[in-house]
Amino acid sequence: MSVAEQSIAGAEARGHGFLASSVGRKIVMAASGIVLFGFVTVHMIGNTQAYMGAKSLNAYAEFLHGMLHGGGIWIFRAVLLTATGLHVWSATTLTLDNLAARPVGYRAQQSVASTWASRTMRWSGVILAVFIVFHLLHLTTGQLHPAFKAPQGHEYFAYDNFVSGFKVPAVAAFYIVAQLCLGLHMWHGVWSFTQTLGLSHPRYEGLRRNFATGLTLLVVGVNISYPVAVITGFIH
Repeated sequence: MSVAEQSIAGAEARGHGFLASSVGRKIVMAASGIVLFGFVTVHMIGNTQAYMGAKSLNAYAEFLHGMLHGGGIWIFRAVLLTATGLHVWSATTLTLDNLAARPVGYRAQQSVASTWASRTMRWSGVILAVFIVFHLLHLTTGQLHPAFKAPQGHEYFAYDNFVSGFKVPAVAAFYIVAQLCLGLHMWHGVWSFTQTLGLSHPRYEGLRRNFATGLTLLVVGVNISYPVAVITGFIH
């Protein structure tokens, strides 16, 4: 019996079930992470419409809100909210379990098998949680966007909000910092969930590393390009 099976079997034997085992929660974290990773990637691709001008980005916003007669966007948000909740829950409970198992830290910690990304997962996760709330209140609902233009019927002003929002240097800087945290989180996340789901093998370690690095650089690089393009006047 593998370590994963022993962990799950032990939790079930105690009457707590699959989600009580550390492996079970790691699987939940990996599965929800895949959903979130997919969203971030699709979101990044969709926002490239900004480079094509106001008409393209506004039409994209109208398409998103018009899917399934307006129901599609809410289904999408419900799935995303559920995945986020499960991801935060599994990460938090696993962290608390680790702290409870060793309330006093090592006198001298040797980070041999870990990476800087893995050692900062908790902090990057907290910053990303704050960023998500800010992002929703900034570019989705507009409470933190002084120049926000709300939709008027079927007319959307996503491009205007995009440009005026990123023209504020502090906002642009926060977005860039958040994307760097996303990069750390994504790289280690992709690396970890492939291992959690049993996809690791010494023969494919290089492929896994390149896959994680390539996708992370693509998503983070394109996302950072948006505030930079507005600040430099390339998008105006």
